[in-house]
Amino acid sequence: MAYSGWRIIREALTGNAGWAPVWRDPAPRDAYDIVIIGGGGHGLATAYYLAREHGLKNIAVVEKGYIGGGNVGRNTTIVRANYFLPGNSEFYSHSLKLWEGLETELNYNVMHSQRGLINLFHSDGQRDAFARRGNAMANQGDDAVLLDREGVRAHLPYLDFDNVRFPVYGGLLHPRGGTARHDAVAWGYARGADRRGVDLIQNCEVTGIDIEGGKVTGVQTSRGGIKASKVGIVVAGRSGQVAAMAGMRLPIESHVLQAFVTEGLKPCIDHVVSFGMGHFYISQSDKGGLVFGGDLDFYASYAARGNLPMKEHVMEAAMTLMPMIGKARVLRSWGGIMDMTPDGSPIIDKTPVEGLYIDCGWCYGGFKAVPGSGFAFAHLIAQDRPHDSAARLRMDRFAKGRGLMDEEGTGAQHNLH
Repeated sequence: MAYSGWRIIREALTGNAGWAPVWRDPAPRDAYDIVIIGGGGHGLATAYYLAREHGLKNIAVVEKGYIGGGNVGRNTTIVRANYFLPGNSEFYSHSLKLWEGLETELNYNVMHSQRGLINLFHSDGQRDAFARRGNAMANQGDDAVLLDREGVRAHLPYLDFDNVRFPVYGGLLHPRGGTARHDAVAWGYARGADRRGVDLIQNCEVTGIDIEGGKVTGVQTSRGGIKASKVGIVVAGRSGQVAAMAGMRLPIESHVLQAFVTEGLKPCIDHVVSFGMGHFYISQSDKGGLVFGGDLDFYASYAARGNLPMKEHVMEAAMTLMPMIGKARVLRSWGGIMDMTPDGSPIIDKTPVEGLYIDCGWCYGGFKAVPGSGFAFAHLIAQDRPHDSAARLRMDRFAKGRGLMDEEGTGAQHNLH
């Protein structure tokens, strides 16, 4: 079913009776060429690009819950490519280019809004660091504009510029940054993969990974065994648990990251704003709610909920940066399970088991990476070699100590990233 303005008008005039399900709900078959474990944004994008880019059809995505019920629906929807270090910069640059053509390609409105992202700085040292980052972004072919204090005021007049502890010195504007509707991204990729013959199998939890003679032969699930010669693990905060089924221990810790949304308000925040000193970030959704978040909860957990001290910390940062939102009522909060690596950068790589591949460790960068991750992981699975954009996202960097990509310079400690 192709979507168009004419189709919407037609359905509106005929009682919306002609809409069909967006994807099938098939039962799992006994065998597939490729099984993707995880029906979130990354897993769905991987399946889509396996079919579209590589012409592969006999593929299943197995999801223990419902499509889009994990981290892809539990984030603050930010899309950006303002990374600094080689290895990350080209990957996120490639991912942003995919974002920019995604709605046309999928024939689906993912509500991608390039409203611009501003990272604030609050000291001379931060200004120098952002100037260097902006130059690196420009050299990469992306956009970056260094704003002084008055430049930021022209864009964000509602900030507390004279806060004694964290005065606003300026900001780095990334005009092509912005947001997208997280649910719609999952639905769009699910629809695109289904239309190319991929089976999306919901309520199908993987309980084991079958290995014979050092090769993967399939998976065990709550709905029976499925044979496959290639298996991709892309399960975000559950990566360590699923990898353990294959006898692997990943360099990952799983932490909870909370997000929040307020009641709907009239348009007041035009950009995505990031407050580095308070680790706070905020944007306004199309429904008017202010969507914001902050630090991790700082303890390892698999529970998709947060704690009250971190809620208080995030609200304090919000009030420090923009007191104008103090009377906005918070409707709800939620938690996503973040798979944090020691250097804060992701892993897209083959595992020691032949035919078994891993895509994990996205830390704070998971949502914005969805198209690039799916594209690169599909290339790795189909071609058995890394895509150029993900050539440095290898797992062995943690064993060798070379090629680490620590964007924040905070060292090899998972929860600091």
